[in-house]
Amino acid sequence: MKNRWLLNLIMLSVVAGLAAFLYLRPKPEASQVNTYEVSTYKLAEFNAISIEFPTKAAVTLEKIDGLWRLTAPNKTRADRTSVQRILAIVAAPSSEKIVTNDLEKFGLNNPSVKLKLFRSKDNVEEFLFGTHNPVTDEQYVSHRNTVYLIANTYAEAASTQVIELIDKAPLKPTEKVAGFDFSRLEQWEESRLNLDLVDGQWKVSLAKAKPLQNELNEWLDYSWVHTLAKSVEFYTPDRKTTYPSLEIKLADGSKVHFDKIQESPDLILGRPDEGLYYYFPQDVGFVMLNPPINLP
Repeated sequence: MKNRWLLNLIMLSVVAGLAAFLYLRPKPEASQVNTYEVSTYKLAEFNAISIEFPTKAAVTLEKIDGLWRLTAPNKTRADRTSVQRILAIVAAPSSEKIVTNDLEKFGLNNPSVKLKLFRSKDNVEEFLFGTHNPVTDEQYVSHRNTVYLIANTYAEAASTQVIELIDKAPLKPTEKVAGFDFSRLEQWEESRLNLDLVDGQWKVSLAKAKPLQNELNEWLDYSWVHTLAKSVEFYTPDRKTTYPSLEIKLADGSKVHFDKIQESPDLILGRPDEGLYYYFPQDVGFVMLNPPINLP
């Protein structure tokens, strides 16, 4: 009996020691995955972009007076979010960093996209997009004789169709609204409706109107300042055709003219000075052209 107790005690000590060893032994460190950034630049450092393709015209953008504009193949306002997606290449993370001059190995001798980011005319950073890695479904990109493997989204952003790079806001950020002239729209032609913002207060040209200031302020913000068209197209005005129209009065005394091309099934407004059609859903369009002036 004594021997059995002694054997049990030894086994218990062995088990306890093994448990203590397993608990106290150094834990293996989790394998570290190195991550590299394609560059250390900041998005705000750049003021011009050139996107070159093997078989189609280059796309160029330039920051003018703090706002991004398309400069080729068309000249118009650019969508800021789309531009930021293109510039985001400078902070792209990569799991690989290969210093090499062998561009052909990664399909970089004939890149699918050549992206140039300019700080100034003579200070440019170039990014070349090559083949895709079939294992990770990522794409090789070269910058300063170094090859990185990054997500496909960066090439997709640079290859966005020109029409999708255009700002879909009907008004420029710098255009401060001071009033509306709706008198050349069918529903307001007889009453000659005008709205004017005078010393922060809305004045309506119709004596019977009983406007509420908060309602008109909300209408302006929702329908014109912060609204975005669902799509845009290039617009070349036909000088032989007269459309119903409206004008937006600006704080600097100038006006913005819009042609109403159609009202249903979408509202289409043409802005001649920008050379663009703006498409709005019918319900949004109705509110844009019918301010809440509370007629009896």
